[in-house]
Amino acid sequence: MQIELLVVPDCPNEAAATELIQAAVRSTGVSANIARTIITNDEEANERGFTGSPTILLNGADPFAEADARIALACRLYSTPTGLRTAPDLTELCRALQRAAHS
Repeated sequence: MQIELLVVPDCPNEAAATELIQAAVRSTGVSANIARTIITNDEEANERGFTGSPTILLNGADPFAEADARIALACRLYSTPTGLRTAPDLTELCRALQRAAHS
């Protein structure tokens, strides 16, 4: 599986998102290659469908995409069981990893 973390330069939530991805991979046992891509301008954001930093792609797809999300060079918030957060919930990311690994 390919996991790609898309971030803006100096994203304050990058380290936490990286740790979350690593924890989810360990928890699920999914074999994954993890890459990081920095989105630096509107053109790149449009090309990648980037809706904020951090964005986690699993095999090229955003499992947390929202239909009405706008392309933005900004911080991203995720809906979690405990409210809006700067990264997805670990349990939800683990479920998304497992779905992506079996599709």
